[in-house]
Amino acid sequence: MKTNEILMRPVAHIRTDFTTKFGVPRQAGLVPELLARVVFEPEFRSADAVRGLEAFSHIWLLWQFSAAVREGESFSPTVRPPRLGGNARVGVFASRSPFRPNHIGISSLPLERIDYDDPEGPVLYVRGADLMDGTPILDVKPYIAYADSHPEASAGFTSAPPRTVRCRFPAELLERIPEEKRAALIGVLEGDPRPSYQDDPERVYGFGFAGREIRFRVVEGELTVVDVV
Repeated sequence: MKTNEILMRPVAHIRTDFTTKFGVPRQAGLVPELLARVVFEPEFRSADAVRGLEAFSHIWLLWQFSAAVREGESFSPTVRPPRLGGNARVGVFASRSPFRPNHIGISSLPLERIDYDDPEGPVLYVRGADLMDGTPILDVKPYIAYADSHPEASAGFTSAPPRTVRCRFPAELLERIPEEKRAALIGVLEGDPRPSYQDDPERVYGFGFAGREIRFRVVEGELTVVDVV
């Protein structure tokens, strides 16, 4: 019997410092200091499966917006991108919204190295990931520059550069962050994790990073970290 359904299973899961969606960079590569691990499921942990991948500087990750999956949800042909203020609508297929029929995301990332000696190896180390910890990875593919890069491409409503802010991180609070993760966290904060349509100077925002809760507020373009728990 024919069916329109296609069954997929994760080949891996990614390990990052983000425990929630809030705080995750809006696109891959915005914060190259972020280091993440792609850990394959036991049945796919084979050195043969990644043979030759080390010759590529970048890879594609195809993954599932697992936190956006809602049982029984109906298809919506339009979404409201935060870049347009959260009110204007565009077609779901003209956006990168997580609320799409198959909840599939795609990220192009630099491949830092492959660790074959890890107990869960081979483990892929990538930089600049825009994924929450534990996100299911559906496939891994090499990035091919001449085929995958299009410098002449137009960017539609995303053509304006993303919003950034100045970051003030008090030294006594920064010391609560492991030294090797400080540059990555500051890069995330400078990218202004708030939805682009929010600008409440009284509001304290927070997100999980590297086992800590980072709390901040933004006033006149300056983000100040007020606590690290």
